[in-house]
Amino acid sequence: MEKEKFDTELVMSRLAEVYDPELNRSIVELGMVERIEAKDGRLTVKIKLTIPGCPLKNRIQSDIEKALSDIPEIREIKIDFSAMTAEERKNLTKQLKGKDPSESFARKNVKNVILVASGKGGVGKSTVTVNLAAAVARRGFKVGVLDADIYGFSIPRMLGIKGAPTVIDNTIIPLDSYGIKVISMGFFISESESVIWRGPLVHKAVTQFLSDVYWDDLDYLFIDLPPGTGDVALSVANTAKGVNSILVTTPQPGAYMVASRIGQLVDKFDIKMLGVVENMSYFLAPDGKKEYIFGTGGGTELSERMRIPLLGQIPLETAIREGGDLGKPIALSDNSTPASVEFGKIAEKIIAAAG
Repeated sequence: MEKEKFDTELVMSRLAEVYDPELNRSIVELGMVERIEAKDGRLTVKIKLTIPGCPLKNRIQSDIEKALSDIPEIREIKIDFSAMTAEERKNLTKQLKGKDPSESFARKNVKNVILVASGKGGVGKSTVTVNLAAAVARRGFKVGVLDADIYGFSIPRMLGIKGAPTVIDNTIIPLDSYGIKVISMGFFISESESVIWRGPLVHKAVTQFLSDVYWDDLDYLFIDLPPGTGDVALSVANTAKGVNSILVTTPQPGAYMVASRIGQLVDKFDIKMLGVVENMSYFLAPDGKKEYIFGTGGGTELSERMRIPLLGQIPLETAIREGGDLGKPIALSDNSTPASVEFGKIAEKIIAAAG
């Protein structure tokens, strides 16, 4: 193949169809294709990886070879890899996030932020977060989950995801599970390891999760807050302004009375309350009768007290617990259950209310 007859435009158009698996952008758009050279039927493609030792290098190579495999003039493909310079990574970060890397939370990349809060622990807030995120994603939206419960992270297990995120010039690339982008302290330490930090370190971690993660133009970002109105909740509310929130409670008075204190946080920050989700509302007995194991009325009382809608009532189901343990949210199951149906209804109400 003579060099002057080589169709560079065709090759570049094929390379433009190859996407970086982590950034979900064309390698041409990202500036990863340094140059192409052709001689005697041999094509050399020089690729600049975002970081040295990129864990997905082999996949990128395979995708390039597949994209170019049916061009008849090419008899051999050679791919040379190098890595971007620090300056190139900085420019790439700015391109991805649409802002200078030193700036704060990039709302440009996230249309709607949904804080999932509760007054106390043990009400199933993380379970609600995961299943609502899954239900919204199932409806065709781009969704992410930020596990802001630094001390009690559980989202990775519930979404069945492990690994360490790639970091490009201080920009963290979230992991992916079921098409949901996820970031959690659980990706940086083992599941059995304790986080023994004082407030300033926790604030720094949460701030980094908000400002340094590349969310890739999400429609909805669900933030799983720790219970109460402590350091993490304050850090998130102060950094991610102009957000939405839902409150999770259980039916008994001890839960909804404590949950109402979240209203004080709402009053101090620019937070729109979308409504209340009552979890563990009832158990559906084999004969179809509802058994109210934890009492009744908590969600209704909380919604009336805070003058916000009751979005839904999630029943107790073994399948919810099993899905959390196995990393398969019930909201993604094809088997319709009262809980999965209710999660879907609540998701649609959130979509309608948040926009």
